Amino acid sequence: MPLSRPGQAARRLAAVALLLAAAVGCGDAGELEGAGSTPTAQGPARLWPELTPASSPAFEIGEVNTEVVKGVKVPGDDIRRVDPVGIVRAEMARHPGEYDGGEAPYRDTKRRMAECGKGAGHGRCPVLRPYYRDLTGDGRDDLTLGFPLLPGKTTAVRVYTVEKHQLVQVMAWEDALSGVELAGRSLVIRSPSEVAGYEYRLQWTWDRDQRAMLLTHDEMLRTGPRKHSRHPSASPSAVPSLSPSASGSASVSGG
Repeated sequence: MPLSRPGQAARRLAAVALLLAAAVGCGDAGELEGAGSTPTAQGPARLWPELTPASSPAFEIGEVNTEVVKGVKVPGDDIRRVDPVGIVRAEMARHPGEYDGGEAPYRDTKRRMAECGKGAGHGRCPVLRPYYRDLTGDGRDDLTLGFPLLPGKTTAVRVYTVEKHQLVQVMAWEDALSGVELAGRSLVIRSPSEVAGYEYRLQWTWDRDQRAMLLTHDEMLRTGPRKHSRHPSASPSAVPSLSPSASGSASVSGG
């Protein structure tokens, strides 16, 4: 049975009395000590208010990246019944200049696709183990795939969902990876930075209006030990990144 309002007030008074008694009983050994001076709070300062706000982006960076994967069927609208190797083969067929021929930048990935007879995540097959999780909030699993772009050091990361009986790619990214994780309905990619002791972390989250995974966070975060300084830094540990590089963390269960 929930407490009534008078009962709640009585409990609060009792708690305050106990705190006061504890403070009085501490004596000299437990007296409160000052923590020293605290930095003065500073509000945000708007710079160059005379500038006219931009109404359109200066660069096209592909915030919304979706496309129907042609030639790949989804039996029973169940994404788990779609062959991940077939999905990657379909992407290669759409971009032959990147995979076919001795001068193609990702030629070794195409060559190693011949070793995918046992499926993704087995042997030397370049298609990594698939992971399934509901990222769109429709109650059905979505698919996260990865495959290295050989002979380079970058890895392609893709997210797929099913819409109107079709397989739809709703996120695509390539980078050198330190780790990848699924957190809630977000995909986080972690990548090394050229700045020692820092890494990039990028987070994509499903957006119902755009029907795509949008890049919602782009950060540069410290990973190595902090150098000792006589003067504490006033800046936060997380610095927004303007680099097109990626970020993520550990892996989750899949299959």
